[in-house]
Amino acid sequence: MGQTSGRQERSKKPEVAPREVMEAEIEIQNNKDETKEVKAKNQKLTSVFGLADLKNEAIGLYNLGQSCCLNSLLQVFLMNIRFTRILRRITVPSSPAQRRSSVPYQMLLLLEKMQCGKCKAVGPTELACCLSEHRVELFVQHDAAQLFLTLWNLLKKQMKKPELVEELCDLYTICIQEHVACQKCSFEVKSKSTMLTLPLPVLDANSHRLKTLSMKLVHLPQTLTLHLKRFCFERSSRTHKLSHSLPFPQELDLRQVLTESQCQAEDSEKATWQYELFAVVAHSGSASCGHYCAYIRSLTDCKWYCFNDSEVCQVSWDDVKCTYGHSNLYWRETAYLLFYMKKHPQQPWPGVSECL
Repeated sequence: MGQTSGRQERSKKPEVAPREVMEAEIEIQNNKDETKEVKAKNQKLTSVFGLADLKNEAIGLYNLGQSCCLNSLLQVFLMNIRFTRILRRITVPSSPAQRRSSVPYQMLLLLEKMQCGKCKAVGPTELACCLSEHRVELFVQHDAAQLFLTLWNLLKKQMKKPELVEELCDLYTICIQEHVACQKCSFEVKSKSTMLTLPLPVLDANSHRLKTLSMKLVHLPQTLTLHLKRFCFERSSRTHKLSHSLPFPQELDLRQVLTESQCQAEDSEKATWQYELFAVVAHSGSASCGHYCAYIRSLTDCKWYCFNDSEVCQVSWDDVKCTYGHSNLYWRETAYLLFYMKKHPQQPWPGVSECL
């Protein structure tokens, strides 16, 4: 990249904690008796602030073995002030077994470890063990869009307070209007549904670059997630990665991007459709073998950082733009998930959680 921002090359392999060490840590942790210190920590967690709430220092996450996708998504979650404000208000499970299997609680413990630790990186061992109890495979290649959906669903399912579920839904879910029309008559059925990410195919059915969005939007969340569908199936049933260039802006006003027929929202809703880019989850490599990292703009110092497992460094916007993609260089980093934040969020939109 050649930037003077201090970005480190991707050529060196990320630090990997041996599987045996991880399993030993999990076994030791599970066998420990609950002590007074643990009880005190559980009480303290009710007032924990998010990483981005209190300090600018960015902390990395050790790679546990093909966990770069998980690490990148965790950083995107925990650097989002609006998400951590929800997370720190969860109900702490009462028993040790319930705490070990609670994804929100284990994510909160990881957040505290990242805040309180003096190391450049910490290991998400306990959270990874918790996810494995919920049939999330470890030590395998994951698709970032699918894993993001899995993590979000586990968080939503295990948050006991209805008001937190409502806030989580309003923070991330997109409401669209679907049309089903009869081909023989003019009868038409309209229904609303929700999704977590807005899928944007890089190419259309004729292998041409896509220029328009073919759906009608009713409500957009505070954190809008765009899924650039860079992986497609070939006739040989093999998955192929599309590395075509697809520029994305730092600021996005959807009122200027979408046509009037694509906006099925009230004027007060559309007035909030101005966004700023918050994070980019990028993928390098091929469809069968690759690596994920995350570029995130700190909400406290407004600087961009690259989170590459345990390595974290400040980068420039030019570094982020290098993830636009290039059709002849498919091994290079390409943006896969884009996270935009509303500039002027309104009050929670009624009825979002009921649509899920």
